[in-house]
Amino acid sequence: MPTKKSPRKGSLQYWPRKRASKFLPRVNWSAILSNSENKKLKGFIGYKAGMASAYIKDDTPNSMTKGKKIVIPVTLIECPPLKIFSVRFYKNGKVVNEILGENLDKELKRKIKLPKKKSENPKRFDFAEIEKEKFDDVTVLCYSVVKRTNIKKTPDLSEIGIWGTLEEKLNFVKENLNKEISILDIFKKGELIDFRGLTKGKGFQGPVKRFGVGLRQHKSEKGRRGPGSIGPWHPARVTFRTPMAGQLGMFTRVSYNNKIVEMGKSQDNPGLKGRKKYGDLKTDFIIVNGSVQGPVKRQLVLSATLRPVKKQLKKNYEFIELR
Repeated sequence: MPTKKSPRKGSLQYWPRKRASKFLPRVNWSAILSNSENKKLKGFIGYKAGMASAYIKDDTPNSMTKGKKIVIPVTLIECPPLKIFSVRFYKNGKVVNEILGENLDKELKRKIKLPKKKSENPKRFDFAEIEKEKFDDVTVLCYSVVKRTNIKKTPDLSEIGIWGTLEEKLNFVKENLNKEISILDIFKKGELIDFRGLTKGKGFQGPVKRFGVGLRQHKSEKGRRGPGSIGPWHPARVTFRTPMAGQLGMFTRVSYNNKIVEMGKSQDNPGLKGRKKYGDLKTDFIIVNGSVQGPVKRQLVLSATLRPVKKQLKKNYEFIELR
């Protein structure tokens, strides 16, 4: 028989394969190009509420099921309102100044140490002083008002970019500095969005499950669920490319080009109650086509799509109900 050949096991794109240091990853907001129609936030914070089957009418042109009612898998994402914690001003990629918001929620002290008095925070500035200084970008550090959901009380913080020119960014910050921001004002039904977050944690796993190494034959010595050889005699060492047992899951991943099928307020949709392992959805929500990484209650960063795909943009679904 000829020698059995197959591609190497495990992508080297993801390394090291260890648990992520935080739940919400950083996002390169400058890579997401500006949209002239929308002068608001480029992203949002959401919480996965589970999956369901959606009964829809397919209006996609040139589709085999055009005009027919079909059932598709969808993911429910609850998106409580955001508040601005602080405003960051950048110059050449570095933070030169930061404005701290007022009327912050008391639950933030579970996450970070809040200043007791205004004088204790040296980085608190007025907009009049900030505008005189030179800067080339503005972002906001937002936190979710998650206490309105059934998940927890501790808010999640994430830095989010803003659409538009410097003047448009400053105007958005001035209008929303001490107000709540709804996802219904950021995204629209039918848009494509990306999800960034952590996958399910599976703990310590062997090389068969972790890398897809094939099982050895039943007469093999010293076990079946391991690599046949971990390396040659020379060089006399085990390289990092060798599939070995270790951590699986809790990795930062991105799910691109998810179509928003439906969105709205949970109070207007009674079908969003009693979700398994989640409970009732109490705030704003979105329903996206397909699956999203992570278990139920996982926090995710929703962002405008980095690289839109024409095939996904052409899809046109008329939402009817959840099943």
